[in-house]
Amino acid sequence: MYALKPGVLLTETEYGLALLDQKSAEYWTLNPTAAVVLQTLLDGHSVDRAVQTLTGRYEDVDTDLATQDVTRIIDDLRSAGLIAP
Repeated sequence: MYALKPGVLLTETEYGLALLDQKSAEYWTLNPTAAVVLQTLLDGHSVDRAVQTLTGRYEDVDTDLATQDVTRIIDDLRSAGLIAP
């Protein structure tokens, strides 16, 4: 299960999601695909479910591509210090 690290705030935008790290005062914007992935994980669902959500939402995305995207998004969020498993 994934969660935002303490001090990280999330808000919806017209385009996707925005994250603010209150400690560093840095913010990130997530495109709609990354927003779907993060929201699915924060809702307590698995990585597999995030992959299924992407393939269900975007017809031209197959399971392999969705798996790569989800993995990359999680890695990027972890590297930025925004989420914890």
